Amino acid sequence: MDSVFSVVIFSVQCGGLESKISLMRHWWTILLMAVVVGCAAPSTPKGDDSHWAFEPVRAPKPPDVKDERWVRNSIDRFVLAKLEAKGLQPAPRAGDAVLHRRLHFALTGLPPKLYSSKQNRNDVLKSLLDSPRYGEHWARRWLDVARYADNKGHVFFEEKNFHWAWTYRDYVINAFNSDKPFNRFIVEQLAADRLVDGNRSALPALGFLTLGPRFSGNIHDILDDRIDVTTRGFMGLTVSCARCHDHKYDPIPTADYYSLYGVFRSSPEPTLAPTFAPAADTPERKAFDAEMAKRLKALNDFVTKTRANIIHTARTRTAEYLAAVHAKRNQPSTENFMLLTDKGAINPYVIHRWEIFLKDARRANDPVWTVWHRFAVLADDEFAVKAAVVHRELFAEEVPMNGRVREQFKSAPPKSMKELVDGYGALFKAVDAEWQKQKGENACLADADAEALRQVLYGANSPPMIPQRMGWGFLALIPDRPDQGVYQKLIKAVEQWSMTGKGAPPRAHVLTESEMPVEPVVFNRGNPHQRGEPVPRQFLKIVAGEERQPFTDGSGRLELARAIASPDNPLTARVIVNRVWAWHFGRGLVVTPSDFGTRAEPPSHPGLLDWLVADFIEHSWSLKHLHRRIVTSATWQMASTHPGELTKGQGPNPKLVDAENRLLWKFNRRRLGFEELRDALVFATGNLDAKTDGPPVNILGGFNGRRSVYGRIDRMNVNTTLRAFDFPDPNITCARREPTTVPPQALYLMNHPVMADYAARISGRKDLPPEAEAKVKRLYKLLFAREPVAEEMAIANKFLGEKPDGARWQSLVHALLLANEFAFID
Repeated sequence: MDSVFSVVIFSVQCGGLESKISLMRHWWTILLMAVVVGCAAPSTPKGDDSHWAFEPVRAPKPPDVKDERWVRNSIDRFVLAKLEAKGLQPAPRAGDAVLHRRLHFALTGLPPKLYSSKQNRNDVLKSLLDSPRYGEHWARRWLDVARYADNKGHVFFEEKNFHWAWTYRDYVINAFNSDKPFNRFIVEQLAADRLVDGNRSALPALGFLTLGPRFSGNIHDILDDRIDVTTRGFMGLTVSCARCHDHKYDPIPTADYYSLYGVFRSSPEPTLAPTFAPAADTPERKAFDAEMAKRLKALNDFVTKTRANIIHTARTRTAEYLAAVHAKRNQPSTENFMLLTDKGAINPYVIHRWEIFLKDARRANDPVWTVWHRFAVLADDEFAVKAAVVHRELFAEEVPMNGRVREQFKSAPPKSMKELVDGYGALFKAVDAEWQKQKGENACLADADAEALRQVLYGANSPPMIPQRMGWGFLALIPDRPDQGVYQKLIKAVEQWSMTGKGAPPRAHVLTESEMPVEPVVFNRGNPHQRGEPVPRQFLKIVAGEERQPFTDGSGRLELARAIASPDNPLTARVIVNRVWAWHFGRGLVVTPSDFGTRAEPPSHPGLLDWLVADFIEHSWSLKHLHRRIVTSATWQMASTHPGELTKGQGPNPKLVDAENRLLWKFNRRRLGFEELRDALVFATGNLDAKTDGPPVNILGGFNGRRSVYGRIDRMNVNTTLRAFDFPDPNITCARREPTTVPPQALYLMNHPVMADYAARISGRKDLPPEAEAKVKRLYKLLFAREPVAEEMAIANKFLGEKPDGARWQSLVHALLLANEFAFID
């Protein structure tokens, strides 16, 4: 039984079973799945790249079918061929009014006006795809994948909100409305700052990476989140499962995880988010910019002075730092915690840099540190006894050793570790003095041994050489409380002015490039304090192949983005096509939209998936083209009921052959998501606000005419109404919303004051006719896009009576809003 629970825990942690939160709601299902997983062997052996998702996309020829009359486009051939092979018939075409409503909700997330047979279907389709409402609806679906929220989660000293998160949301809406090619959409979200076309308008796209949770400032968790959202979101690979060990099922070694870690670790966030639109030529904006320049100068002067002082003391107090590193060799690292020291004490951050430097030097057998590493392993109480033996063996062997170090220590063994520390300190002090005399004339010291020692103090990766742009919190460099207070005051002045200053422009949450890209190493068992073998910054081997080359352009983020967006990448286009299919049909051709690994079930229609992918790429990665293909197919236009389910007709009952409708013998009826349901209510009041863009609004605290996509998302405390209606956890990328049917949903619709308010607003519309019968008909058109049948009319008349008052009309409307027809799509 322990192994079963281990499988459950691993599955939730690694994301292979999709949404963590929804799974925990259904723990009995998880337990059953765990038993199955625990007893079954992987569907593809680990390391085998013959798995279907890793194969190149090859568009198959659409198959021949018996019933040619049913086919509207090539999608239908793949679907019908599967049905005919099982002896099944597809459901009949849905009625025109049903398809009209289905199409509006599918493309815009809003109800239609009353259907008219005079409307040209192609014109309707074009108008919906061209509508600004299209981008609002489909952007919300992508924001689930991007784990969008307007605040950071757990933080310490930082501003708690993403003040300009909405600029990313607006970017996504505009990208969908303009039908931005999806491969360009990918590149901009990963590396908009690296594109050289001079267009800054795409900078908000980097919110895809930067708007994730902040994990109380834990750098490694932040980067893990960025790796996860990138690889699962775009490629359907659970690469973050390789953080602590090679992936248990997919051919993703830990080394590949840390290759990507190096890319994102080399991409810090700037202190002040940049603007992305041309500056307004107004007195107000000029005054704002002048004040911002003044505050930035004060901050930058302080940072520059503090950094210079830390670098200087790190070079001149080398012996103290070496002693500190040795003293804490058996203590747990405190890299992720804020340390406070007395003013003038050595810097804990620099101590940590020395720890890493010495570990790397040991691995590389650096001749400068040969003596250090031989003596540093001796216990303090045995040092005096064993030092002589170590010294004799060390200098008797022909081991690589820096000449100046040899001269310093060859005459006699050190009597204590302090004597060794002081010896190294004297060496560095002497070499630094040589350099100070020559640095104006030479680029390096002439003596190779002296230059090797100088590089410890001045080299690109030396402990004192703190990067100009740390990006991960300059506060960590300031351990004394008075200076921390000064820094916090200065940075808060910049943040507050950028957010609330008169004339403050919108900004983009972005990444930048480190001056010196991080050369990553594997963290053994995922522990950043157990540094393993170095790895290059490069793409995943399973996708790039044996001939892959390390990234060479800065952090490698732009190269990574282009590799993900490449048509030669077999995963990326498959994943987005499958997502779009799932958003239309309720389930993807691959049932795990964010996991295309070896544990995923094969596609129900592999030929159809690859045909759609090839067609998608051929048509410039156009999502609107993909929508047209899908919604014009006979498959999408089928009714949501099948005659064979209810009667004993010819042929098998499709429910008995394919209970889950994986073969698509009918259209899947689906319930409206929360945003669609709320937007339909607002639409019915006649007060839907067409305004686009801008900061988030409160859509749950009373009536607000804005669409739901513009509502504020609180990562720390997701509204209970949103949770009741299956809104995803914004702390993790969401592959799909798991629909539930729970009492709070019905109680909200029946009893919440906001529903009574909607009913009152709808029944009180000024454009409703005064006559009761005409008013009922008009209400049915508003809510269901059809007229009432005779029985419905009779029921309404009986309920209303001869002289209905406003309360009676409100009750009627409220009852209609509770009908399944309002909340479901047939």
